[in-house]
Amino acid sequence: MTRSLLDSVNHSFYSYSSMSRDNYTYDPASKPPNFGHPIGKYWAFNDDGYINLNHGSYGSLPLPVLDEVERLGLLAEKNPDRFHRITYLPLLDEARSLIAGLVGAQTDEITLVPNATHGINTVLRNFEWREGDVIIQATTTYGATIQYNFPLTHDEIIELFKATIREVKKSYPNSEFTDIPGKSLSDSKNKIVTVIDSIVANPGISLPWKELVEISAQEGVWSVVDAAHSIGQETNINLSESKPDFWVSNCHKWLYVKRGCAVLYVPKRNQHIIKSSIPTSHGYISPKLAPPAGYFRADHWENNSTNFVGQHEWTGTMDEAPYLSITPALKFRQWIGGEEAINTYCHDLAVSGGKKLAELLGTNVLDDDHILNLVNVRLPVPMDVPGSKPIWTAERKTKADAILREKLLNEWNTYAAHYFHGGALWVRASAQVWNEESDFEYIAKALNAISEEIKKTVLVDST
Repeated sequence: MTRSLLDSVNHSFYSYSSMSRDNYTYDPASKPPNFGHPIGKYWAFNDDGYINLNHGSYGSLPLPVLDEVERLGLLAEKNPDRFHRITYLPLLDEARSLIAGLVGAQTDEITLVPNATHGINTVLRNFEWREGDVIIQATTTYGATIQYNFPLTHDEIIELFKATIREVKKSYPNSEFTDIPGKSLSDSKNKIVTVIDSIVANPGISLPWKELVEISAQEGVWSVVDAAHSIGQETNINLSESKPDFWVSNCHKWLYVKRGCAVLYVPKRNQHIIKSSIPTSHGYISPKLAPPAGYFRADHWENNSTNFVGQHEWTGTMDEAPYLSITPALKFRQWIGGEEAINTYCHDLAVSGGKKLAELLGTNVLDDDHILNLVNVRLPVPMDVPGSKPIWTAERKTKADAILREKLLNEWNTYAAHYFHGGALWVRASAQVWNEESDFEYIAKALNAISEEIKKTVLVDST
């Protein structure tokens, strides 16, 4: 690390440390500031003038929640044994209960894990895989079976999904797909597991995941919902009604919870699948055995089940503050208006801000029928033309991505995610309660300038 970078890191630390503690607290009985720039004082980036249009990637912790996290950290350090052996578990149970209420699940169907990737791994690695089993996922996930090229209507997405499942079954004529949800595991039959995005990361587009879950059930297919962006952005989730087989969502992205914290939902009908946490904890109990005598969390145990909740409570010593920050985060969200008010403001701003951004860039919004709080706008640079030699080679994509990253952060003090889709370069802006339409106007200036630089450098020899 160079001296200049060290100086920059130290400057950022001391600037943060000197912030007014007034922003760290609020009176629950008082009226909160209006959404938009006035409420921005409750986030640390406001002090540095940073225009944050990328809340969707890493989340943004409100200062009052950060204050509670620091208090919990100090409490743990004052008496580590008391905190980890006595204090922690009731606080964790409270956090799980609040999440269960928010997503419409039973408390003991909810556990907390560090992130959505961890949760999805926990589910997929607990399946007993055999030759002939199939995982179906979309190209918008990690490059796989279903090809989504947006814009698409909900009906088109549903038809693609149905067609893919049926094609997979035809492609494996020697496999009998009868290892299905709700039935006992068979030693001789195969399974199909679908990994379903609820909200795609790039492009930032919502999918009809509840309908896809229903289709999966009708087809005898396991549904694993990667809902990384859902909780805190999507209302009326109600897992007890939508009935996915597994559902995972990051709490630190949109719910104002400290990184890293995600919810892993496994309905009781499927908890026999999740035989072990990842990593496997000392709380593991073989599904063939009853809990040992004196097991202190026997209240979570059910006959013929696994220690689903208990083993996820402790996979080794770690900082539990992210999990426990759920409680102050939800209290803060309730104070500023609650889930409906937050998401109505963010959605309306994503629509109007995206429209303004597209107007100023002279381009278009991608698939505006699928906008929640994320909006995708094409950048004003050349696109690949079907049937012609691609303009965007891997090397050019890498260079353009680096220029956008460095210029947005280091010269313009702002950021929105950027990515390639359908032969074009797009930006994905996250609308949050601290944003106003002027933030979209500001980043439009930045993106216009950077796009011109990309055309003059990266694409100078593309014609």
